[in-house]
Amino acid sequence: MKTLFFIALVAMSHFFVAAQECNNVLKGQVTDYHSKLELDDATIFIIENNRETKTNKNGKFRFDDLCSGTYQIEVSHPECTTIIVDVQVQGTTNIDIKLEHHLEELDEVDVVGDAIRNKTKSAQEEKLKLKTLELYSAGNLGDALKELGGVSSLNTGANIVKPTIHGLNGSRVLILNDGVRMQDMEWGDEHAPNIDINSAGSISLIKGASALQYGGDAIGGVIVMEQAKIPVKDTLYGKTLLSGVSNGRGGNITSELTRAFGGGWFIKGQGSYKRLGDHEAPDYILSNTGVQEIGASLQFGKNLFTWGWDARYSYYTTEIAILRASHIGNVDDLIRSINNGEPEIIRSFTYDLQNPRQEVKHHLGKLRFYKRFEGLGKLNVQYDFQNNRRFEFDVRRGEEDDRASIDLELTTHTISTDFKWDAKEDYKLQVGLLGRYQDNFANPSTGVRRLIPDYNKYDLGAFVTGEYRVNDQLLLEAGLRYDFSQIDADKFYRTSRWEERGYDQEFQDLVVQDLGTDLLVNPVFDYHNVSASFGLSNYFQDGSNLKFNYALAQRAPNPSELFSDGLHHSAARIELGDLRIDSETSHKFSASYHKKFDHWGFNIEPFANWISDFILLEPADVEFTIRGAFPVWEYRQTDARLLGVDVNVEADWLSNLNSEHQFSLVKGTDTENNGALINIPAANFRNKLTFTKPQWNDFEVSLVSNYVFRQNEVPDNIMVFSPEQQEEVLLEINTPPDAYHLLGLDSQMKFPLGKSTVLTTALRVDNILDIRYRDYLNRQRYFADNLGRNIILQLKLNY
Repeated sequence: MKTLFFIALVAMSHFFVAAQECNNVLKGQVTDYHSKLELDDATIFIIENNRETKTNKNGKFRFDDLCSGTYQIEVSHPECTTIIVDVQVQGTTNIDIKLEHHLEELDEVDVVGDAIRNKTKSAQEEKLKLKTLELYSAGNLGDALKELGGVSSLNTGANIVKPTIHGLNGSRVLILNDGVRMQDMEWGDEHAPNIDINSAGSISLIKGASALQYGGDAIGGVIVMEQAKIPVKDTLYGKTLLSGVSNGRGGNITSELTRAFGGGWFIKGQGSYKRLGDHEAPDYILSNTGVQEIGASLQFGKNLFTWGWDARYSYYTTEIAILRASHIGNVDDLIRSINNGEPEIIRSFTYDLQNPRQEVKHHLGKLRFYKRFEGLGKLNVQYDFQNNRRFEFDVRRGEEDDRASIDLELTTHTISTDFKWDAKEDYKLQVGLLGRYQDNFANPSTGVRRLIPDYNKYDLGAFVTGEYRVNDQLLLEAGLRYDFSQIDADKFYRTSRWEERGYDQEFQDLVVQDLGTDLLVNPVFDYHNVSASFGLSNYFQDGSNLKFNYALAQRAPNPSELFSDGLHHSAARIELGDLRIDSETSHKFSASYHKKFDHWGFNIEPFANWISDFILLEPADVEFTIRGAFPVWEYRQTDARLLGVDVNVEADWLSNLNSEHQFSLVKGTDTENNGALINIPAANFRNKLTFTKPQWNDFEVSLVSNYVFRQNEVPDNIMVFSPEQQEEVLLEINTPPDAYHLLGLDSQMKFPLGKSTVLTTALRVDNILDIRYRDYLNRQRYFADNLGRNIILQLKLNY
């Protein structure tokens, strides 16, 4: 029996060994997903047995002598995304592997969002990294963007900051928030973007209207805010930032958490809260300048290589107190404020947000779907919804003190789609369509004549853009866009105003109802605008890069420019639009030359912008109302020219010591009247010296110097009648303030608290020397100095 058992065991062992002979074969081919071209020199690595091979010129590979079973195969290739695939090997197994050979199409960024792709190849473009955004966690978008050359801001105090690009702002600057064009009544000088800067992972700034896929009316430029790319793997990560602010005696907290799954599913939540009391100038408190701000967003979806979708909702609300001394009661108050050099109202510090003030609530919802087609390109379809509610509170007496003087609700629905052909390496083509409906409701129960009327607005747009790579050095790009806009408004005019402006001669057919002292009119205006762009980018053998771009842009007038008619309470001035205003047309030529040497480099960007029918708002007269005499600001059109240059220089003095230098200059001319344009930023020179010591917990410290020149080219002042003096006096409303020089300090260190947790501490000091100054582009310069010293301490926890 034992003998038989032994014979059987030997036989079975022979069979088992024969069955386990590892003579299986795995072979296949690696190709580009877009173009279907074979990829040679791709690396194929079998993780289980540490075997590796490379593809041949036909993209093929082969492994012999493999045992049966399941293997994990890692596939990598230069300029491609590395992928891991599971393969069941049995006998001779064939597989086809497709790699994404266009990293920019994947919008790849790391978890902290520091890698940002270019949005255009030939235009002037700069980027803000996440590190810089986090430094301004307790600030706002406009202040952060001033870190870039060619960017300034139009301010109403410290809390209302509108980005200005090459001297242009408002409706001429398009803000794209996670693929959604912001619709938040950007026409007002004191209407800041309704965006929580903490919700962005990166920001790109395009100077001019060359990026036609975003809009044809961005004569000033485009600000593109994007979310950090969420990895397709099983992970959980987040961060929390806490900032303490000395000037305002408050702070900001923001936190976000992301959960991603290997199957592409993800969910991300983010929230922030900011609270500041009265700000302070070097010599006094700026009474009633506090702010309260809340932002929150939730995003979820599925992100796969071939297709995906995501939904996002964000809510932003802010309550902003406006300097009490800036709320004038009549023109004599303005004269006294300009002459005194100090606010007429100075009170003790408080966190109270009193009138005059603003309250704004903004809801944004987005649903996006994308699909990639093998060997062809990518399709995007998106619907977004926005609701913006704005209240502006005047200083009133008695029971009406808490009733808003302006109550506007703007609702916007947009659907868009585009397709990008990118299967070929040497050229790409993108086409897109857009439709938008907008409804503005001006609440009549304010007890005040409505500044902006009820209106419906309809937009249709279509664009085509393309790029062609001539050779390894030269790339060309071009685009064409058409936009149709119709605005249908219902507005009441005083009969006296209607006749005073000559509307009874030109627009009598618009009158719907004659109420004696008032007229109800129904203006319906159509605008057909064409935009185009052409540019090139050339890399030379010495590593330098030359870009040139021409952009034609047309912008239809916004409702404020057409219909404003009355006292704008938060601005304390009467604003008058003009029904005759038509689209403005911009011809902008820009270039940039970048050169990098061993220890230093520079970038120079000149531009010239000729704008016909340029729309501007400027002081023109004084008007007497039952509340007193107020300055009148009127919209008008003229021909304008803007010339300028941005210069950036970087130098590495030592291995741990470097410097950055920026100079920006804009010259704005009313060519029709041979005069200066209003609100053109003064020349400024910014320098930054940075010392780093990685061995000291990534210690970094920077000294920042910012010199702003006096703006010597301004429109003439105006003569007004003073009721107190009973005579015409010169109102120096356009006189610019003196030049000023500010010093700042930034520093930070990092402390690991575990395998995946890092604490970053940062200290920032603005206006170290507590200098008294006023800025030409701050609308409150008539009444008070700018902020004094401000110390910001920040703690950031990455986990």
